[in-house]
Amino acid sequence: MPVVMARDLEETASSSEDEDLVNQEDHPCIMWTGGCRRIPVLVFHAEAILTKDNNIRVIGERYHLSYKIVRTDSRLVRSILTAHGFHEVHPSSTDYNLMWTGSHLKPFLLRTLSEAQKVNHFPRSYELTRKDRLYKNIIRMQHTHGFKAFHILPQTFLLPAEYAEFCNSYSKDRGPWIVKPVASSRGRGVYLINNPNQISLEENILVSRYINNPLLIDDFKFDVRLYVLVTSYDPLVIYLYEEGLARFATVRYDQGSKNIRNQFMHLTNYSVNKKSGDYVSCDDPEVEDYGNKWSMSAMLRYLKQEGKDTTALMAHVEDLIIKTIISAELAIATACKTFVPHRSSCFG
Repeated sequence: MPVVMARDLEETASSSEDEDLVNQEDHPCIMWTGGCRRIPVLVFHAEAILTKDNNIRVIGERYHLSYKIVRTDSRLVRSILTAHGFHEVHPSSTDYNLMWTGSHLKPFLLRTLSEAQKVNHFPRSYELTRKDRLYKNIIRMQHTHGFKAFHILPQTFLLPAEYAEFCNSYSKDRGPWIVKPVASSRGRGVYLINNPNQISLEENILVSRYINNPLLIDDFKFDVRLYVLVTSYDPLVIYLYEEGLARFATVRYDQGSKNIRNQFMHLTNYSVNKKSGDYVSCDDPEVEDYGNKWSMSAMLRYLKQEGKDTTALMAHVEDLIIKTIISAELAIATACKTFVPHRSSCFG
């Protein structure tokens, strides 16, 4: 994954000793962009974790590139950066090139970022990551651009505020429905219901119509974990990584209401299914279609063999990604203009 740290590299490369290194066009960690190939871009190589190649480490070491990890434990990120010659600084240090944080930054911290510093969050990115904000943003886009253009969510209600509307819809079609906390992850607090009386209204929740006839592989539910990178909201720049994961439930799917509380059947989250006695892991990196995690490529090959139009499927997926991000674009772009002094400081 390329990460632009051009200003820091350019400033450090001012000496003749360093110019020789930076101008090595065939160096695996340097890619040149801009007019006359004048802007160096640092490229990370995942295999560096295993090879511990000194030629890869030399760029980070020579230019004293540094990082800090704040309020999270990202072992993979730490390993990647260390393998590329970055050194870790204290979480309170202001002398760093990359801040990897598990939480959103306060506006006063964003305003202090220099042009050579990057952080893995945009201001107000919760407009995408919180389920209630995403729901509201998509509803707004439906009102603005038409329901059909942004029909990318099942029928959803935010409770308790829309409880009466939900009960009215439930009376016409009893479900099942799926309940999710507005700001949670890894399947925590998610459950299915077939009666409004089964819902706890002690906190804000989303209730969505459950897709009762999902696409199955070998009778198991699955979802796809895709990796999307946004490097700018003005202009909007989105990258979709070419590979991903398919994650499977551990109990064969059954529409019967007696199984409505079986998380191992209805939820595909790894954090849920790893607790199942039926969970199967695959430790061979060369095997892509065994156990409860497949590569996305293996999943697409399987579906194609079953006669599914996987080209159209991925086109729909890309359309979904774009529309989802566009729904929050205005709020995040406005926050960037307000709080972030340099356009290239944030990614996420």
